[in-house]
Formats: sequence, C-alpha cells, structure tokens
Amino acid sequence: MQVVGKVSEKMGIDAYLVGGYVRDKLLNRPSKDIDILCVGNGIELAENVCREFKRCSGVTVFKKFGTAMLKTGDFELEFVGARKESYVRHSRKPKVEKGSLRDDLLRRDFTINALAVKIEEKGLGEWVDLFGGLEDLKHGWIRTPVDPAETFSDDPLRMLRAIRFATQLEFEIRDETFLGIQASSERIKIISTERITAELQKIMASDQPSRGFILLDKSHLLPHFLPEISALKGAEKKDGIGHKDNFYHTLEVLDRLAEKSDDIWLRWAALLHDVGKPKTKRFEKDHGWTFHGHEVVGARMVPRIFRRLKLPTGKEMKFVEKLVALHLRPISLTKEETSDSAVRRLLFDAGDHIEDLLLLCEADITSKNKEKVKRFLENYIRVRQRIKEVEERDRIRNWQPPITGDLIMETFGIKPSEKVGMIKESIKEAILDGEIPNDKKAAFELMIERGKALGLEPVDRVNKS
Repeated sequence: MQVVGKVSEKMGIDAYLVGGYVRDKLLNRPSKDIDILCVGNGIELAENVCREFKRCSGVTVFKKFGTAMLKTGDFELEFVGARKESYVRHSRKPKVEKGSLRDDLLRRDFTINALAVKIEEKGLGEWVDLFGGLEDLKHGWIRTPVDPAETFSDDPLRMLRAIRFATQLEFEIRDETFLGIQASSERIKIISTERITAELQKIMASDQPSRGFILLDKSHLLPHFLPEISALKGAEKKDGIGHKDNFYHTLEVLDRLAEKSDDIWLRWAALLHDVGKPKTKRFEKDHGWTFHGHEVVGARMVPRIFRRLKLPTGKEMKFVEKLVALHLRPISLTKEETSDSAVRRLLFDAGDHIEDLLLLCEADITSKNKEKVKRFLENYIRVRQRIKEVEERDRIRNWQPPITGDLIMETFGIKPSEKVGMIKESIKEAILDGEIPNDKKAAFELMIERGKALGLEPVDRVNKS
C-alpha cells in the first residue's frame, strides 16, 4: 500500500482502501482482491501505480465503468474514482457521475462494506466510518447505509447479497433492513438469472447453507427462482396422521451433507433429493401419507431446474439427476435379506458415484430419535462393507457387458436389430443377477444360447451346413 500512497500523494489526490477487503481484514478472513477508491482519476492512478511495481501485469481499463485493474504477485487491485449514482425504476444500471468520498460510500450496499481507510506513503492512516460499519462488524449486523427501500429498489441484487453475507459471515440482518427486503422482493424480477445463480452458489458453498435458504424463504425471494423448493413447505395432517415438513427436512439434509463434503454438486443433490414429493404426495387410508415414485419425478425435474437457473447442463447436471434418482436405493440394502444382485445393480447404476450416493443417504437420516439415527448409520457401515465385498468379487462398478452389439452381429451374421439389443440386455441381466460370472467366456456361451432361442444360428455353423 506504500506504493499506492506514494503515487497518490505525488498526484495530489486521496486514495482509500474500501469495501470487502477492509471488511474481511477486520474479520481475519483471507482476501486477495483489493479495492482502491480515489477522489480523482482512478484509471490514471492505476497506470502510475503499475509503473512503480516491480511485478505488474499491466493495467486493464474498463472505461465504461471508470475502473482499472492490475495484478501484482498474488493480489488483484481494482481502482475506481469516487462517484455517485442514480437509478431509474426499471433497471439496476445506474447513471454515474463524479462524486465525493461521502457520495461513494453512500452508494454502497451495507455499512460493513462502506468502511474506508486512507492510504498514505507511510502505510495506512485515518479510518472513515460514516455509517457505523465498525460497530455493525463488532455486533455481526447487516444494515444498509441509507433507507433499505431505496437501497433494494435501486439494486435488487443487494437483497440476495444481504442474505449471502448473513449466511457466510453468520451475521444477523437487522429488522428494518429485512423488512425492506420483504417489501422489495418483487424487484428481484429485474435481475438476470446469472447474477441470481452466482449468489445462490455462494450460499450453497457456505458452512451452513440452510441459514441462507431460510432467509430466502422468509424474505419471499425463494419462489421467484426456486419455486420447487418453496413447494416443499408445510406439514399436512389428515385423520390424525401427519408428515414432516419436507422443506426443513431438506435443509437439514443439506447441512448434514455440508459437514462432510464441499462438493457443490453433491450439495445440489441434497437440496433437490425430495423435490418430487409435492407432485407425488397422496394420502392412502391403509398407509397414511405416501410419496411413491418421488425419486423418479424429482430426477426428471432436475434438468428443467438447471436450465432455468443456467447451471451447467453437462456432467454436473447428470450427476445431480443420477443421485436424486438413486437416493432411495441404498436403504433397501440395509435389510439383511437383500441379495447380492441388488448390490450389483446399485454398483452398476451408481458407478464412481457410489460413495457420494451413500453420503447423501446418510445425511438423509434426520429422525429426532437419536437411537434410530445411530442404528441406521450402523446399518450403512455394513452396507459399505457388503458393497466392497461384491465389488472386489464381481468388478461391477463402471462395468460394461463383455459382449458388444458388434460381436453379436458378427457372430450371427445379422444387421442392427431388436434381437441384438435383446441378447445384449439378457447377458447384462444374467451377470447382475449372478446367473453367470462376469467374464467373456460365460457371456459368450449365454449369447449363443439366447441367440438360438430367438431363431439365430452362428455364422460358422450356418456356412458348414
């Protein structure tokens, strides 16, 4: 910072550290993105500072926004001149003009992000705290520097940022600010899907994601981009029989999984694992509340949700879709009478994701009965052992049947047809059921047998006759 201070003093302008870097340093959180505000030309300051650094990546200028960025070592410095902003109702893009230090701090989203410290040639100088940000950091409070209704109406993305900060930092959104979010929730409609999803991903990556989703629900924001999760809310009772609130159950599963894994897509699988329940909920006189097939319905909903949120629709979406579809399967393996065939089929379907699936299933045990939870978790220890034994013996994970369609067609001298698929499927089923071992010789013999049953003869035998 001494270099920045030296250059700014030489230019006759004041420069300040501001924003998230200041906040995170006070909270002892790591940060390598440094925002520097100057009461003057930020781009010119950046260019002069870059010339003073021994290692500088060069200056990237964003003339439209009046900002400039450079990298030195592990740090990224962004320079901006002090400005003030004004908004029109239908857009979050402000009209920008030059302003004072106060104007610039006044436009920031929260008091904890509106702190500044002057940069001097000797290092850091006086603090600027116009809105009580230091006190709010001390208490763990999130407040807006101006009227919340104005803050959130001007830039509705700030509502999601408030909830994200509350989740990440484990802070409390003050009542007046939260009421402002509730009153302005409809304004979220003008925010792009990409920006909403970026904030959602940060909430999902936090230590306790449920904090964010409960706030999203209470703020009335959640139905605007994840109505399927909102639909899980509520515990209905009929004939004295009730079911659990699947919204809070889902969040408990998400938190339990977050304790074990940082994998963002595994966390999405936890969030969406019961998403099919509202569509499959039925009350049956003899069985009470049922959600038959919710795993199938939920898996079909995953692609639609991912496309709407503009999340990756490749391997990430397929992974979540698979885990939602399979999340009930391991439960059956906890029963002692379960066959090796069921274990083989699960290994075949889950492939390399078997451990992720088991983590999800363990997180899905949310009973208030601690003994019941303990018993189920012990069952999963046995399931893991059984999966290991079957895998070592049968080598089913990521397995492909030893007989290909090409070999079937070559052996019987036929073209692609329904019979090729029938033979291939019957071989796969026989191996999974344990009728034959997982090797090419046994599979080839069965191929001949099943082909003859369909009226086919091997080419060599046909030629010899």
